[in-house]
Amino acid sequence: MKNFKLFILSLVAVVFVSCGTSNTVPITGRKQNLMVSDGDILSLSTQQYQDFMKSAKLSTNQANTAMVKRVGQNLANAVTSYLTAAGLQNDLQYYKWTFNLVQDNQVNAWCMPGGLICVYEGILPVTQDEPSLAIVLGHEIAHAVARHSAEQMSTQIKQQYGLQIGAAVLGGLGMGANTTSIIQAIAAQGFNFKNLSYSRNHENEADHMGLIFAAMAGYDPNAALSFWQRMAASNKNQTSEFLSDHPSDATRIKNIQGWLPEALKYYKPQSTAKAVTTTKKTTTTTKKSVTTKKTKK
Repeated sequence: MKNFKLFILSLVAVVFVSCGTSNTVPITGRKQNLMVSDGDILSLSTQQYQDFMKSAKLSTNQANTAMVKRVGQNLANAVTSYLTAAGLQNDLQYYKWTFNLVQDNQVNAWCMPGGLICVYEGILPVTQDEPSLAIVLGHEIAHAVARHSAEQMSTQIKQQYGLQIGAAVLGGLGMGANTTSIIQAIAAQGFNFKNLSYSRNHENEADHMGLIFAAMAGYDPNAALSFWQRMAASNKNQTSEFLSDHPSDATRIKNIQGWLPEALKYYKPQSTAKAVTTTKKTTTTTKKSVTTKKTKK
């Protein structure tokens, strides 16, 4: 009887591992297995974003605010065109592109699922120009397009479910049972998108995709090198890459150098020339007849 129970529980474990939705990350082609739907995660992230914005103070700098929204929208348009051309237009319903600049001295920016983005004023002295800002926003947008939040939630669900299955197997052997449900475990732990720390693999993937998104939007991807060099110079509390979820600045710069040839294939500089209407003025020259009188001597 115990062997039969173990067989059933093992079968459940196999079925669990094979369930979920298979997904391919755009540009990188990496395969994912997701346990949560885009609709559900968008609903959760929208609520969290709205809650944050209620307490946040929007920047009063109109020029910088306009720049963030302009660069962000250019990137959103490029991503929309790319996804449509790639046959992924159905994914567009799960994006609500939003770009806000808030009063905060932190050198930071983040993106919740669905393209809900917040930029802190503290990062602007490091970006310094629009191409560098595009690198930052492209990176954050890439997290959303690559469904990194959904992937992390799926990992947590699998871990919780795996514990339940393991406990059930042990229970079949008479070693106790796990009575905590997966929903309760996830709810108790919570999932704060704003403070979400992605893995180094996700950060590398976002760097790669974001570089290409910036190029697609007409921003020079070479700006990423100088931006990350400035970030490295401003980072006074260097943390060992081994102990960090983020790759080191040196690793980032090296990776970007390797991706630049690919990104430059997508790069078409934005037209900065403004249409100038030249009005041709008709000049009427009046020829005056000059009579020269000869003076008799």
